[in-house]
Amino acid sequence: MRYWLETLGCPKNQVDSDKLGGRLESEGYQRAVSPEAADLVVVNTCAFIEAARQESIDTILELAAAKAEGARLAVTGCLAERYGTELADALPEADVVAGFGVPVTLGRRDPGPVPLPSFDLLNLPRPRTGAPWAYVKVAEGCDRKCGFCAIPSFRGSQRSRLREAVLAEVEALGAEEVVLVAQDLASYGRDLGDKDLIGLVREVAGRVTRVRLLYLYPSDLSDGLIDVIGETGCPYFDLSLQHVARPHLRRMRRWGDGRRFLERIEQIRRRWPEAAFRSSFIVGYPGESEEDHDLLLEFLEQAELDWAGLFPFSPEDGTYAVTLPDRVPERLVAERLAEAGERQDAITARRRQALVGTRARVLIDEPGVGRSHREAPEIDGIIKVTGEAPVSSWADVLVTCAEGPDLEARVLAGTA
Repeated sequence: MRYWLETLGCPKNQVDSDKLGGRLESEGYQRAVSPEAADLVVVNTCAFIEAARQESIDTILELAAAKAEGARLAVTGCLAERYGTELADALPEADVVAGFGVPVTLGRRDPGPVPLPSFDLLNLPRPRTGAPWAYVKVAEGCDRKCGFCAIPSFRGSQRSRLREAVLAEVEALGAEEVVLVAQDLASYGRDLGDKDLIGLVREVAGRVTRVRLLYLYPSDLSDGLIDVIGETGCPYFDLSLQHVARPHLRRMRRWGDGRRFLERIEQIRRRWPEAAFRSSFIVGYPGESEEDHDLLLEFLEQAELDWAGLFPFSPEDGTYAVTLPDRVPERLVAERLAEAGERQDAITARRRQALVGTRARVLIDEPGVGRSHREAPEIDGIIKVTGEAPVSSWADVLVTCAEGPDLEARVLAGTA
């Protein structure tokens, strides 16, 4: 029996897929070379915003048409969890619609909400990685009530993994770089009465060459956490800001404002001059004024983030945001999004151009492609490397050229 597993959405979904694939292989399945060659096709869906839901539906239909006659199609992940009955009714092409932790090999269509699974994807064993890096999910769910986000409604409250389980997975993966992820990473351990992300990062750093953190809520970015991130040798700060206008952030049910964010970024840069920054912002959330948007543009110029994701507001059922008045017209949202995107693209290009002529320590992900501490895998730009440097090795390189988000570099003699 062979399976094909298609993953959509964020790195946290990729971790779920890795574990689901490991479970299927433990049940005797082998990975297929293509969807057409599989006996079981699984789609791990995303439901974060409307565009992600549409991509998930389109992918399900494409794979339903491509799969071999007699093969089964299973739909799992966020879309299945959030819209189980509705999705099953709307997609007769799917043989199984199964929420988190429900075996996708079940020969039935789920009639509706399912009971708690007999196993939790969070704690399933995971196959050794075939890449030099790996995501490691340290918690599931979220206790925050951001106005735009429906994740707590289908991922549940935060559930942190025991430190011993995380460390065992890190050791088993055999990766050179580990990327710690969670919906609310900085709150790791709070539900266990032991909020100690700092201690976890130190222990992971003792087991791998590079540890990277994704998705940090800004109010929990303590001095101690800043120090440990820098001390690991990967001063990469992924801060979930979402906007900068203080009243607008309160409408979002979020903490902070542009002034506080800028001060924190400057403090980090003074402490760690080589620090790289990423953030994400929502454009067109209800009530966003021209003044709010101008403040965001001004912040982007002042902060000079290396990377930023800019997303149009997506009204999500059951969230606080759908109850708010003053919706921003779609055409205006598109205009603001294009303006902010153009602004940030230019900033990113300038930041990358400034690296020409500098040295960097890179991990070689694949032939001719590497990453320094400034580039998170599958999210940011890459470094195109010339010279002898085998995959999974570390090399010192000299940056010779910048092209948009990507760099070109050559390996320095005797460093690979």
